[in-house]
Amino acid sequence: METFVYEKKNEMLQLIEQLVNIDSGSYYKKGVDQVGSILKEKYEELGFVVDVKEEKEFGNNMVIQHKNAKDPKIILVAHMDTVFPEGTVANRPFHIEGSRAYGPGVVDMKASQVELIYAIKALQKIDSKSVENIQIILNGDEEIGSITSRPLIEKHSIGKEYALIMEPARKDGSLVTARRGGGRYEIVVKGVAAHSGIEPEKGRSAIEELAYKIIQLHKLNDHEKGISVNVGIIEGGSSVNTVSANAVAHVDIRISEMEQASYLEDKIKEICSTTVVSGTEIHLEGAINRPPMVFNEKTEQLLHIIEDVGGEIGLKVKNTATGGGGDASFTSATGVATVDGLGPVGGNAHSEEEYLEIDTLPERTLLLAKTIKRLS
Repeated sequence: METFVYEKKNEMLQLIEQLVNIDSGSYYKKGVDQVGSILKEKYEELGFVVDVKEEKEFGNNMVIQHKNAKDPKIILVAHMDTVFPEGTVANRPFHIEGSRAYGPGVVDMKASQVELIYAIKALQKIDSKSVENIQIILNGDEEIGSITSRPLIEKHSIGKEYALIMEPARKDGSLVTARRGGGRYEIVVKGVAAHSGIEPEKGRSAIEELAYKIIQLHKLNDHEKGISVNVGIIEGGSSVNTVSANAVAHVDIRISEMEQASYLEDKIKEICSTTVVSGTEIHLEGAINRPPMVFNEKTEQLLHIIEDVGGEIGLKVKNTATGGGGDASFTSATGVATVDGLGPVGGNAHSEEEYLEIDTLPERTLLLAKTIKRLS
């Protein structure tokens, strides 16, 4: 198995290049589906059945398992979309500089898609029946919150024993064993416009009211407990000499425990239920809709297995927690032992400097293949 994986490094890079050079931003359905079509063909060549779940607005999702699979106990999740809009590839296509590969989505997570395919190929080389014990979900909207794919992931997680999520490993190679949950809110304030010089007393400032709300919302922060409330974008007003008739705030919420969700939801509703500036009105929309991925006993046991496998191939496996959300939260919330970050090592995701550490491709492919074999 080891020899096969390392011999295929250049072949893997060629497939990564093909995938990276397809624009597949979450809102560019055509590109996401083009990536999906290539991956579908690759899996079918390996004897897998691909069930394409058609979507109208976003990229199609796919449920994949071997034709001989009966009751697979491992679920693997990998997304096909990126954060980059149509036209990005034309400006900065896949390229290699030294030991790193660059390009939109190269590590988040085109390389992970290729790693997964070659891990399966490696398992098949040793006539392993392990490939019959896995079910794969490839989704097309992870970067915008898994809007269509979340129910699919949750449905297929039920009854599984293990979940391996193919987000890239952290820059230092760490796997991810905990993620914060969270959600988004939009606060719309309506006021009364007036000329700020001639008759300001007739105005009711939506911006002033929103300012009070921002201060109250930020007081909910409790970083020691893993609670983060951030008003990241504000908009409002029509001109500098007009009392503002409208204002909007976009709020990001992060939690570390699911119990924190109801507390924060109640507090946010309470804050927005009354106004300080008389004559203004508030409309609140949003929710905390992504559960946290909690490091629990099941996750710890799965981590120890992966650490042991890593030791067999001379790879020291580390783990970490991250504030970012991901599909691992959905598998974890169904009670499945979940470890994330099983893709290759890279960094600067979602930026023009996103990169893949090329030499980690074969070692992480080997780690994944041997982990699947051990869990089976």
